[in-house]
Amino acid sequence: MTKKDIVRSIAEQIDLPQLRTRKLVQQTFEALIDALVRDGRIELRNFGVFQIKHREARLARNPKTGESISVEAKSVVTFKPGKEMEARVREFRRSATRQESRPTAPPPPADPAGSGEMVGE
Repeated sequence: MTKKDIVRSIAEQIDLPQLRTRKLVQQTFEALIDALVRDGRIELRNFGVFQIKHREARLARNPKTGESISVEAKSVVTFKPGKEMEARVREFRRSATRQESRPTAPPPPADPAGSGEMVGE
């Protein structure tokens, strides 16, 4: 899903023009980024927690060549989903697994004479 898809969905749900909705969505994202940079953490109940964590400098290995390379220290954003999101994703996984395990109907029997007609016609 893209930002454009999010805008379209919200605009339809609350009956606002997409142009105005796009502005609101963009301002929301900017406010989230500003708060994260300022406070280092954003907690959205039932959604999750965004947090800035510091990664120390380290030595890594290029998997193609095996050569050691140094990776600089950096700050990264982590996300931990909230309870409601976890539950809904878990339910999605269960329903997807159930759909995959459903038996499919067997194909119709082949025409033994090769005439192109379906058996039983």
